[in-house]
Amino acid sequence: MRSDAQFNRLRILEAAAEVLAAPGDTTLKSIARRAGVGQGTLYRHFPTRESLVLEVYGEEVDELVTAVPALLSTLRPPLALRAWLERLLSVGTRTPEFADAMSGATGMLTKECRQAYRPLLDALAALLDANKAAGTIVPGTTADDMLLLLGPLWRVGADDEACARSGRLFDVLMRGLCPSGDTWEVTPGQ
Repeated sequence: MRSDAQFNRLRILEAAAEVLAAPGDTTLKSIARRAGVGQGTLYRHFPTRESLVLEVYGEEVDELVTAVPALLSTLRPPLALRAWLERLLSVGTRTPEFADAMSGATGMLTKECRQAYRPLLDALAALLDANKAAGTIVPGTTADDMLLLLGPLWRVGADDEACARSGRLFDVLMRGLCPSGDTWEVTPGQ
């Protein structure tokens, strides 16, 4: 990548991080304006809003992706899935733009957009595959299904009452997905 293109990409990411962290106008137009680039330049680097948001939250995405092997090596598959989904929910609850981007992962996506989601979808698929192999998840469950089911939980809210409600709803979701009953409590060494 040319140095000016790399510079523009970094400016876009910095501007996006600032814009997404503040309340108010979080449109791509406002991000381009803050970065001092045209919308065409922004779209050349990030063809979709989701690809930009996932790049801004790249550290969180990397942590989620790299957590899978450790979870699967230390917890039974349904507990590993639960622990990972709780992390994903936490990121989405703290950062609504991330939750919105993840909710978009379940639609009809372009190749470029699907590529932005690939690491998270692959991580989730590995957890689902481990549960399928162990016979601990409802057959046919896909990563897309999981993200679609999580969408409403991100919108419950972040205050104490909403967090308690979200926790109850998450328990219902896990009981339905992993009816074997061993997904309720994650304790070290399980």
